[in-house]
Amino acid sequence: MNKIDDIQMEDVQNRADTREIPINRVGIKDISHPITVIGKDGTEFRSVATFSMSVALPHDKKGTHMSRFVQMLNEEETVISAKSFNKMLSRMVKRLEADAGYIEMQFPYFIEKSAPVSGVKGLMDYQVNLVGQIEHGHVASTLEVTVPVKSLCPCSRDISDYGAHNQRSHLTVGINTNRDVWLEDLIKGVESQASAELFAILKRPDEKYITERAYDNPKFVEDVVRDVAHMLDENESVTRYYVHAENFESIHNHSAFALIDVDKTI
Repeated sequence: MNKIDDIQMEDVQNRADTREIPINRVGIKDISHPITVIGKDGTEFRSVATFSMSVALPHDKKGTHMSRFVQMLNEEETVISAKSFNKMLSRMVKRLEADAGYIEMQFPYFIEKSAPVSGVKGLMDYQVNLVGQIEHGHVASTLEVTVPVKSLCPCSRDISDYGAHNQRSHLTVGINTNRDVWLEDLIKGVESQASAELFAILKRPDEKYITERAYDNPKFVEDVVRDVAHMLDENESVTRYYVHAENFESIHNHSAFALIDVDKTI
């Protein structure tokens, strides 16, 4: 036994605090950790996620044990699913002796897509954000994904003798569900509501197809956000959702955006 084992060290975090002010969240953020995500076809996809983890601190406790967050993360399964994520929340509050907790993890997810005409394949990346909260045993989690797409302005097309201004757009969708929803299905559904999809690699015939597809399918930012909302309204697996559309306007010195937030349980 070394000398450190013989020393009785005070657990300062467990000291009583007399200010009687509870803390909503205290924890760690921006810590990277490897994960494995199972795709719809059963393929294992390895990525690196950035975690933020926190718990509620009662008014009578001086502090939380920060090292326990990191220790718990290293002891967790690296395979991420809705079920394993909810279990992680439950284990965290038990480990930290808290009534409420919060975990957020962000990671890139890649899907191989074939160009619409040439069929050439390339990987498209999508930013995924998984957010979970637990309070007195009740768990709620939100799956969020940002999908890059193409939008073309209906007004510009109709008033111009030729051409129309168009741009890359981001559609950010967050959903709460009553059963598992595959990321691939959510992304594909969101892409289908835009003027046109984006692809990692395009040959000239593909560029022609995408350009003409967008021209024949013009949409305002309001149109896109409503079309995605309509799609989610019809999905019985989705109980709550939000849709945020942002167009990085090509002829304006600003972006255009629209937001819809719906709780289908009300």
